[in-house]
Amino acid sequence: MSFEPLPLTPELHAYLLDHSTPPDELTASLIAETRAALPGRASMQVAFEQAAFLRLLTSVMGVRNAVEVGTFTGLSSLSIARGLADGGHLTCFDISEEFTDVARRYWKLAGVDDRIELRIGPAAERIRELPDEPRLDLVFIDADKPGYPTYWNELVPRVREGGLILVDNVLWSGRVVDPQTDSDRVITAFNDQVLQDPRTELVILPIADGLTMARKKG
Repeated sequence: MSFEPLPLTPELHAYLLDHSTPPDELTASLIAETRAALPGRASMQVAFEQAAFLRLLTSVMGVRNAVEVGTFTGLSSLSIARGLADGGHLTCFDISEEFTDVARRYWKLAGVDDRIELRIGPAAERIRELPDEPRLDLVFIDADKPGYPTYWNELVPRVREGGLILVDNVLWSGRVVDPQTDSDRVITAFNDQVLQDPRTELVILPIADGLTMARKKG
């Protein structure tokens, strides 16, 4: 049996959240602090349901080696780090000391700061410091959109067979169906690029602003 796609109305989204495991006190505090302190930039924070998905997926996969590109105030990295297997490690790339100082504080409060390494600087350059061999279990990309093709091309070879690459904002508030601006076209060009990449198989999940989940082929 097939169904028509559901429109995610505000009421349906509220129902979705109400029937998901709620955020714990620390997660709720980070979400609230980001919204209060950075109201003009709070949309850069991943949605709660996306953070919950990252944590569950990381745990289910038994991830030991992960990379995040674009950390902001740390909700996604906190979620991934909490889902890591024993001895797991997350390397984060970001350009902002200001925003990631918030992340560092919450990593410490959660007791996961020993699992996370933060590298500040242009991600396109710093990613190249990673070992070349395919050892990464999970990659999450949520940074400057023009940089997406570079991050993808640098990281896919470093992902192990069967590992996952997740990319945020790939539905771009729905504007991918009728791109009008340069930023719209950046996303649609990236989506076309990864669809044609023979190294991966993928699906776009309608979570928050759209999440590509790609699996590295053997």
